[in-house]
Amino acid sequence: MSTNENILSIFALGGLNEIGKNMYAIEYADDIIIIDCGNKFPDESLLGIDLIIPDITYLIENKDRVKALLVTHGHEDHIGGIPFFLKKLNVPVYATRFTLGLIEIKLKEHKLLRESELVEINASSKLAFGKIRVEFFRVTHSIPDCLGIVFRTPEGNVVHTGDFKFDLTPEQREERPDIHKMADIGNEGVLLLLSESTNAERPGLTPSEQMVADHLEVAFMNAERKIILSTFASNVSRVQQVVNAAYKTNRKLALLGRSMVNVVEVAIERGYLTVPDGMLIDQNDINELPPEKVAILCTGSQGEPLAALARLSTGNFRGVEVLPKDTVILAAGPIPGNEKSVTSIVDNFYAIGAKVIYGSGSSSGMHVSGHGYQEDLKLMLTLMKPKYFVPIHGELRMLHHHRLLAESVGVEQGNTFIINNGDIIDIEHGIARQTRHIPVGNTYVDGGDVGNVGDFVLRDRKQFSEDGMLIVVLTISKTEGKMLSEPETMSRGFTDSDFSELRKKVKQLTTRIVNELQEENRSERKVLKREIKKSIQQHVFNKMKKKPMVVPIIIEI
Repeated sequence: MSTNENILSIFALGGLNEIGKNMYAIEYADDIIIIDCGNKFPDESLLGIDLIIPDITYLIENKDRVKALLVTHGHEDHIGGIPFFLKKLNVPVYATRFTLGLIEIKLKEHKLLRESELVEINASSKLAFGKIRVEFFRVTHSIPDCLGIVFRTPEGNVVHTGDFKFDLTPEQREERPDIHKMADIGNEGVLLLLSESTNAERPGLTPSEQMVADHLEVAFMNAERKIILSTFASNVSRVQQVVNAAYKTNRKLALLGRSMVNVVEVAIERGYLTVPDGMLIDQNDINELPPEKVAILCTGSQGEPLAALARLSTGNFRGVEVLPKDTVILAAGPIPGNEKSVTSIVDNFYAIGAKVIYGSGSSSGMHVSGHGYQEDLKLMLTLMKPKYFVPIHGELRMLHHHRLLAESVGVEQGNTFIINNGDIIDIEHGIARQTRHIPVGNTYVDGGDVGNVGDFVLRDRKQFSEDGMLIVVLTISKTEGKMLSEPETMSRGFTDSDFSELRKKVKQLTTRIVNELQEENRSERKVLKREIKKSIQQHVFNKMKKKPMVVPIIIEI
């Protein structure tokens, strides 16, 4: 990328002006180091799309220079794209013990585990890639084993915070943030800081996980019948709190949902979760115990329609039923955009007659964010004392709020870069500039198809979903070009009354076009299809103000 090998370049392929699919890169001389490779889930406008992952075209074009993928933690928006990345660029992946456990699950599903090089690191690890030396520091988040990263380069130190908050009383004491090490890094000098911005709009400090533990215990003690609790599977500290509350109230615990089972297995196996012997039961044993002796921990806190919680709310989870006076607890806040789905599930449980506890922070006490509020972000900035600052991991308004916070604690005006994915920060002789850009976009995963779904496919799907489809089947003579029978018309997305009237007109239009083109000796299949499509679409729009997808099928005999 750089015409001068002494230029230090920093850029993002995902995670700027968006929440999700985080991927950042640092480049110096012949070496490119990648930070995280996540996914994000599509909104309802991306019909048929399963996942969105970063566009790594630039990295593929420079594959000989890509030396490593460093992973800050194990959330989906930071590891979800790794299997797709490794299929194109099989470089070593460096991550902590717990994070590697979650990555291994994904690589097994994609049959990549044997051929992937996974390297375990911790907060004390030191790595070197060419002229870049890498060190780490421990941060607290809503998943175990999270790291910030320090890149020591000839130009100066670049710090990536990862996702963080400052919680001095986390569920696991070893997860406390290493504030002393952060301060030491800042005292050495930080040329540029990349820091997450998710909660840059929220004043104050993020509440401690200890608040949730206290509220959970009270809720478990007050529950009359069985408890159904949903949270993020990756929030192991929250899972530990549920285990502790179940133990204190003499309840057995059942796990529902594949991701919940997988994460709990990894956490127990690797020593991040302590569960008393005999507490976990199979879902088939739930109905064998008195309801006041059972708690269920499940996925689906974001309203996912196929997850366990949604199916329980509609009575569609085989063998497990939510009954009146059961207690349902949503121990996770809805991600922006998921509020409607979550509210629908809450309404379903109220209709059943269950007691429902939901909402973040002080409204229920059942969830606190894993992302730092404004005072947390200001503390990180104060500890690091960067010359230059790039707010990351957030939508545009969050990045702007984070810029104001940086300036309020001493970052010089004009030294903060609010950039888009693909914008490059070049640093030479200690001076940072943003003047260049590489093309980046989204890569769509559609089932087993990766990267082949373009805008035209999505446009067709959208058109079909809104305005329906008309299929016209023509049987014509191969030698003479005449129709051998009346056109057959099929539709999708039209009412019976609309289609009944439309079918007659489609036959008339199709017959007229075939005859006219035959007289003009223009019966080529391509021309015929184009004219039929154009004529029918124009008629439907004039009559119904719709633009259906028209598919002419020509059978030559």
